[in-house]
Parts: sequence; structure tokens; C-alpha cells
Amino acid sequence: MRIKVENHIELMIESIGFEGVSIARNEGLVYIVKGGIPGEKVLAVEKKKKRRYTEAVVKEVIEPSEYRTVPACRYFGVCGGCTWQNLKYEQQLYWKRQHVIDSFNRITKTEPSEIADTIPSPKIYRYRNKMEFSFGSSRWLTEEEIEQTDDISDKSFALGLHVPGRYDKVLDIEECYLIDEKAVHLLNEARNKALELSIQPFNEKTHKGFLKNLVFRNVSSGDSMLIMISTDIKEESEKKFIEWFFYELKNKYLISSAVHAVNNSVNTVAIGEIKRIEGKEYLIEKIDGVKFKISPFSFFQTNTEQLPVFMNEIIRIADFKKDDIVWDLFCGTGAISLLVSRDVKSVFGFELSENSIADAKENSKLNEIANTGFFCADLNSKNIKEILLGIPKCDIMIIDPPRAGMHNNLIDTILRVAPDKIVYVSCNPATQARDCGLLAEHYQIQEIQPVDMFPQTYHIESIAKLIKK
Repeated sequence: MRIKVENHIELMIESIGFEGVSIARNEGLVYIVKGGIPGEKVLAVEKKKKRRYTEAVVKEVIEPSEYRTVPACRYFGVCGGCTWQNLKYEQQLYWKRQHVIDSFNRITKTEPSEIADTIPSPKIYRYRNKMEFSFGSSRWLTEEEIEQTDDISDKSFALGLHVPGRYDKVLDIEECYLIDEKAVHLLNEARNKALELSIQPFNEKTHKGFLKNLVFRNVSSGDSMLIMISTDIKEESEKKFIEWFFYELKNKYLISSAVHAVNNSVNTVAIGEIKRIEGKEYLIEKIDGVKFKISPFSFFQTNTEQLPVFMNEIIRIADFKKDDIVWDLFCGTGAISLLVSRDVKSVFGFELSENSIADAKENSKLNEIANTGFFCADLNSKNIKEILLGIPKCDIMIIDPPRAGMHNNLIDTILRVAPDKIVYVSCNPATQARDCGLLAEHYQIQEIQPVDMFPQTYHIESIAKLIKK
């Protein structure tokens, strides 16, 4: 048997890269280090050599940084939910801003006139209003579990979160500090009942098994929704589990809405065909006086308390006038459109998802807002130019694309429409910088405002204001 010898090296951590890994240099070589904090000396283990850098993992902190803190969660470092619980919050805010700066400097070769300090979140824990937990038939074993015992009783059942880079493995968790404590109790109750009834999780390789996902949602009023996603009921034990879910679990924890959805496909995406709802069919969230209907699988920003701050920054940066016509590209369920509608003549929202457009129209009716129009359109398609040019020309364009950013088809259309002002909202500084660079011939980046919607992670939302030259 060939024994692999680990290479150890002392490194001084210099900075943090965009995806939460630390960066160090030694004798002209670059190291991407998992688990390090800027300003500290570590003993690292080399894991993989690549052409431009070497991947490594911290084995021991020799001289800790003043910015290091003790993670609240015992699963930190294994679970994929958080990456920065070991970094003090003020430093999280600093590095999130720095990632925006670095992206624009590196990709567009320019620095905007102003990149403000990151706006902090009111809550740094228990801030998420939605969490998707996965059932798994292959439980991930931590190094601590492996070292403590040779007898691991059951590796065929897990309920928790996927391990980063291993979508076939689920880390079985009993706590999570990002979501409401009620969700944690529901998670543990569901696990215990499933084990008691010998209910099998869905196996991604054999495509057999019953349980797929458990999704928790809540709103600021205190209402909550619990969604159980499974394959079709085939066994008596599975029927008993669903009945327990609807009556005992829902009533014990005062769940406002209990939902059973079925997903018989081979994928484990947390959506399905709704088969049964007990309680409210949807939740209502109110942001700055505007009501939003949240159905089981509709999109809504996950940090409810930070959302009004985020929306008000978009409105401040846009500096709307009462006679403005606004286009809201990638409008989702209309959150930005509806809040903006009070300050302008009219808003037209565009989104690929038919369900999202239906929710946006429903939310307009719910709030008796008459100056909005929502259209289902593939904004990256070749014919998007013809679609958008048939809409009243906008004065201000709001763009909030997915992480991949915009397609060249859309960028060409924007340059042809040539609004006076563009407000570009992004969750990915790299693609935001790339797209702003492609618009730079005709637009000047005036300011960028980072907003922290996701404490304890490296993710950042940034709002860029572009003015036509």
C-alpha cells in the first residue's frame, strides 16, 4: 500500500479571496488556504498543486489574528452554510467591500468614483427567512466522528445540508444559527420520526427512497410555513409519516402552513407538485407598507430585516422623479418594482419565470398598485431587442440578474435603448464588474453601495449607479 505523505508548510495569511478562502505567498508561490484569517501565521497542509497556485488547509494556528473569533456553530468548517463564522463581523464587512473594489480594479481596470462602506445587517445570526434542508442516503462523517469511534451506527440516513463540493453527501445537523430556532426543532423532530418509522431518504444513485427535502419559511408577523418534499407515497409507513407531519408536527409547533409536495424526478432540487396544504395557502410579508404574497416555492429575499434597507438604497441611488418610466429587468416576483412604483410614473418588469410573473401581478393587485406591468421574457434571448423596444422607453433601468450576469444580447439592447441612468444590482461583484465594463463606452460608474444580506458568508449584494456620458 502506498502511504501518502502530507507536506506541511508555515504560511502568513495575507488576504481573503472572493469565495471565502485565504491567500498566502511563500517564495514566490501562491497558496489558497482553507481556514485562515488575514494577519495570522499558520501551519498548513498542502492538498493539491495546480498550475498557478497550491491548495492547502490550516492544520494549526501558530499566531492567531486579532480578527479571529470563535465560531458559534459546531459544524463550522464542514457544513456549507457558513464560511466566515471565524472572522469578526466588522472584518466581514471590510472584506466584502474589498471584493467589490478588487473585482472592478481587476476586470474593468477602473475604480468607480465612490465605493461606500458595506451596510451591516441588523442581525448577524437567525436572519434567514428560508432554509432548504436535504434528506440524504449517504451521511457525511466528520473527522471527529471517524476519530472517536470505529463503529458508526448508521451512514444511510441524514437530514441537514450538503457538504461543499459533494452533492452526494449530506451532513447530518442538529442545529443551525442562520435560521429561526423553531426550524431547528422541526428539523430534529422530522429526523427522529423518519428514523422511528424506518422511512428511507431518496438515493441519488439508485433513484429509490421517499424523503427529499424539508423547507422552512417564516415572515416577520410570526407566521411560518413547513414544506415536506418527497416522491409518491407507496408504503403504509410513508403515509403515517405524512399524516404525522400534518397533524402532530404542525399543531405542536403552531405552523401556519404545512405543505406536502411531490418530486418524482431524479434531481433533488427543493421544488415539487403541491399535493396537500393544511392551514394558510401562502404567507404575507410587509416591507415599507407594501404586502408581498409568498407562496411555497416563490422567490423572496432571505434577510427580511435588511430588505427595507436594501430597497431604500436602490431608491436613493436611482433618485427617481415622478414622471420617470422605469424598466425592472429580472424583476422576480416584483419586489423592487412595487416599492419603486410609488415614486414614478410607471414600472415595467421582465422575468423568465412564468410563476414569478404571476406572483408579481398578484402582488400588484394585493396592494392596489395600478402603474405596473409585468411581462414574461427571456432577457438573454436573441430577439430580446424586439421585445423590449415594443415597451414605452425607460428613463431609468434597474437590472438585477442572476450570478452569471447578463448575456451580450441584453447588453447590446441596453446600449441601444440608452436610458439616462442604470441601477445595476448584483450578488456577484465579478460579473457585475464585467458587465459594467461592457457598458463603460457609454456609461460612467458613479457610485457603488455594498449591502450585507448574508452575514457569516462571503456573499455580498452591491448596487452600482451608471450615468450616461
